[in-house]
Amino acid sequence: MSFSFSLNATDGAARTGVISTPRGEIRTPAFMPVGTAATVKAMMPESVRQTGADILLGNTYHLMLRPSAERIDRLGGLHKFMNWERPILTDSGGFQVMSLASLRKLTEKGVTFKSHIDGSKHEITPERSMEIQKLLGSDIVMAFDECPALPADRERIAESMRLSMRWAQRSRDAFGDRPGHALFGIQQGGLERDLREESAEKLREIGFEGYAVGGLAVGEGQEAMFGCLDYAPGQLPQDKPRYLMGVGKPDDIVGAVKRGIDMMDCVLPSRSGRTGQAWTRRGQVNLRNARHADDPRPLDEACSCPACARYSRAYLHHVVRSQEMIAGMLLTWHNLHYYQELMGGMRAAIAAQDFAGFEARFHAQRAEGDIERL
Repeated sequence: MSFSFSLNATDGAARTGVISTPRGEIRTPAFMPVGTAATVKAMMPESVRQTGADILLGNTYHLMLRPSAERIDRLGGLHKFMNWERPILTDSGGFQVMSLASLRKLTEKGVTFKSHIDGSKHEITPERSMEIQKLLGSDIVMAFDECPALPADRERIAESMRLSMRWAQRSRDAFGDRPGHALFGIQQGGLERDLREESAEKLREIGFEGYAVGGLAVGEGQEAMFGCLDYAPGQLPQDKPRYLMGVGKPDDIVGAVKRGIDMMDCVLPSRSGRTGQAWTRRGQVNLRNARHADDPRPLDEACSCPACARYSRAYLHHVVRSQEMIAGMLLTWHNLHYYQELMGGMRAAIAAQDFAGFEARFHAQRAEGDIERL
């Protein structure tokens, strides 16, 4: 079975469809939980699937350093290693190299850097990134790119984008012929419309199975991000999936889908769960707050996740304040469940030609704020 993408319905720029892979279908718009080191923190893989996730993301940079792509390959590949038989997307490693590693040196060939774990020296080139992701066995592979932090001057953004486009060609050449696997190109260009178009034109010329909008959610703010998304997705092929990397908060996600994005990922729901933060239909709830200490009500009475169905706000407050492991487990499950319900709601609204109504209800409910304290 080959990799393919089909659109089922559109409503304005918003789209719903299905990405078909040999390991299963991915319903779009799709949110991909992040399994940084071959695990979604505080979750069992089967529990992640129960939240409604069709695909996970793995981090090339982290996995190449520990336990190493070669070891994962010897043990049967990433799917078997982490007990997740559905699709996996791996990033290229470029963003983590830029944000986490020390003593980086960037050249036309690639990037050399020292590991943030033990200081050991490594090199990633487009060719090495393709090799690592092949060893991992991921279903969707990302081209190797450079992502400068914003704000940055136009000359720096243009130089970086053109380097990433040369690396995109090398990634395509190194990826080779891998039936059932897909390579996604990454559009760069910061907030400069003409540079985004130049990048998109080069990516279309090379040809990819999907396309990502990269270089956003790196400090530019929501208004600037949405301004870019008003045109960037439309510069990419209509008949291929569009992936917005590293986004985000629920209102970021709704705004991105409204503007034509099909796939997103973010550590936010799992990271927030481990720090006592819950995302709900009525906004963010901090379970550390004393107002929850005597509250017997569920976190969200309309939610069917284990945290809401079986435990009270008082209990969640207690385990969060006591730093019990179950706190992160329950709140991560809840947050991932909420994110997947959000995606399902948008898919249904697009199919029903009611995305504007969905968006209005989403914002109105969040504006109400959390339930009144007892």
